[in-house]
Amino acid sequence: MSATAPLDPPDYVAMTAYAARQARHAGATDAEVLTAVAPASDGWPAPTLLPEGLPPVASFDGELLPSMLREYVADIAERMQCPVDFPAVAAMVTISSIVGRRCLIAPKRADSWTVVPNLWGMIVGRPGVMKSPPLQDVLRPLRELQDAAIRQHDSAMQEYEAAEVMAAERQKVQREAIRRALKKGDTGDASDRAAHLVEQAPEKPARRRYIVNDATVEKLGELLRENSNGLLQFRDELTGFFRTLERQGHEADRAFYLEAWNGDNSFTYDRIGRGTVHIPAACLAMLGGIQPGPLAEIMRASGAGGDDGLIQRFQLAVYPDVFATWRNVDRLPDHAARAGFDALIARLDSMATNPEPLRFDAQAQDLFDNWRAALEIRLRDGSEHPAMEAHLAKYRSLVPSLALLLHLAEQDAGPVELLALEQAIGWAEYLESHARRIYAPAVSPDMDAARLLADKITRGEIASRFTLRDVYRNGWSGLATVDAASAAVRVLADFDWLRAEQVDTAGRPRTDYLVNPTAMPKEQAA
Repeated sequence: MSATAPLDPPDYVAMTAYAARQARHAGATDAEVLTAVAPASDGWPAPTLLPEGLPPVASFDGELLPSMLREYVADIAERMQCPVDFPAVAAMVTISSIVGRRCLIAPKRADSWTVVPNLWGMIVGRPGVMKSPPLQDVLRPLRELQDAAIRQHDSAMQEYEAAEVMAAERQKVQREAIRRALKKGDTGDASDRAAHLVEQAPEKPARRRYIVNDATVEKLGELLRENSNGLLQFRDELTGFFRTLERQGHEADRAFYLEAWNGDNSFTYDRIGRGTVHIPAACLAMLGGIQPGPLAEIMRASGAGGDDGLIQRFQLAVYPDVFATWRNVDRLPDHAARAGFDALIARLDSMATNPEPLRFDAQAQDLFDNWRAALEIRLRDGSEHPAMEAHLAKYRSLVPSLALLLHLAEQDAGPVELLALEQAIGWAEYLESHARRIYAPAVSPDMDAARLLADKITRGEIASRFTLRDVYRNGWSGLATVDAASAAVRVLADFDWLRAEQVDTAGRPRTDYLVNPTAMPKEQAA
């Protein structure tokens, strides 16, 4: 096999690592990869190939979606040439935000445990892989509903302001009557008139909201109090959201979002400026995109993927492969598919609040009990990294939430049937593979750091002899600390990419690292 097949290497690189990557790209076996590696030089053994950086992920199966969504999601993916995972996740989070607290599910036969089907979705992709357009397309019916609600609110405000004028004039008359009654000592009449005056005060109309973007948590709390069913927070780039939560003074923000994910917890703000804001049940769905680099940095910084479980709340998190092929698709959207999705959103938006949670039918309940028993055993056997263990623990609520939403998308009444639960379990299996890719920087930080440093070496961005300080002082993502740099060189030394050499100095001995010449660009190795 040619070491350069199927692509010619860039001018700046002609080395073992490149040949190995190209051989892998061409579908070579491990034995064939080894033959693509250049011979050792200057007494160095050939560098051992590092394990692939990204764990494999499952492809999305359209059968996991409600029947009326399959053509719609496929149409978006084809027209925009993006992974179908992106619009699929956006559609399920959108449905979640519309259902909100209108309908809950009780996953056990008799227990009082209930789940609000509130979902957080995150799509991961490099710049330019069409993350934003599919999200915007799926959110279109929500924006249209919000625009209609704004127009309705504007009309209601005109009526309210007119009623306020009338109420002000009534108050003048009634206040005079109250004063006369008090002068006469008739406190009963004065009290009745005062109570009647309060009852006649016009109520300011609340504005129905569906989507919020960049609100402070205090303002978000006021909006959630006015929209008790819940809201969807959409952030085109979630990086800004995470960075805000890390800033000093925003500790309470993080606590608020942790509570708002549950969908059924009350939350109370006490602020000097705003006074007391009490939210009986904070329910906030979330959707956004993020690039792999910033997300990996977040995962590395949090170590175990977030001790408080914030990252784990993004249950619908996908990081699909992006195919190298592309074709220009220039046609009108599938209007029938789009109309079907719009009709579904409108139907769910008009759905009355169900005072009693739905439950599974007999077949679905048996399946859920068996599935959950297997999950609980996995969570207790100690085989998972704490980050993945915490993520999988959230599947206790994810699967019943998805089952309820899939059921409601097909029909209005309960109980939740077997097919919806089977689809939900299929979602869980699919999402777990994506979670393993997303959590890789936290699960195996040493190997992740080694891959980053190996990339710097093969690109000629580091000298053939260097120290740890030469690595971390550059501030490279994933290598900006002494611990990360130490982990990287330790792994690369084990894989014969580096050798450590003690250098005597006037002071304390220094450790230099020598790079295997076959891992470096040709001109640098020379």
